[in-house]
Formats: sequence, structure tokens, C-alpha cells
Amino acid sequence: MAPRTRILAFGSAGALVLAGAVCAAMVGGLTGEILTAALITAGLGGAILLVFLEIGFSEDREQAKDEERRRRRMQGPAGHRGRQGPFKPRRRP
Repeated sequence: MAPRTRILAFGSAGALVLAGAVCAAMVGGLTGEILTAALITAGLGGAILLVFLEIGFSEDREQAKDEERRRRRMQGPAGHRGRQGPFKPRRRP
């Protein structure tokens, strides 16, 4: 996720929590309680989902790096393709 997108996503989740807090202070009665609970729950839930998304992206990046290292190792120092698959010892005749 791009840094700007990340800031907008987490910022909107924070804005929902802030809007819920404002509703708690400004809107009275049952309506205020329902708005407060809904907005804060949506904001915190969205933030948790975004954290899990970031974790998934970091794991994907790590797997891509590992795959690139494996691919370079298989090519060898001169860029030639080395043996493929696991090492199999030769059988004696």
C-alpha cells in the first residue's frame, strides 16, 4: 500500500473514532449512544482490519524477496541456469 493511501485509510478510521467521541459529547439520548457505538466500532474495526492487511502485505513482500533470492541462487554467478530441483546422487551401474 502506498504511503498516501495508508495515511488516508488509517486517518479515516481515526476520524470515525473521533466522530463517535464527538457524538458522545454532543448528541444526547439513545440516538447519541447508538451513533457513538456505531462510529467508534466502525473506526476501531477498520483500524484492526488495516493492521492485518499491512501484516499480510509485509509477508507477501518477504516471500517475494525469498523467491528472488532462490531464483538468483539457482542461476549461479554467471547467470547460467544451474541444476533444477533437489540434488539427486548418481547411481552406480
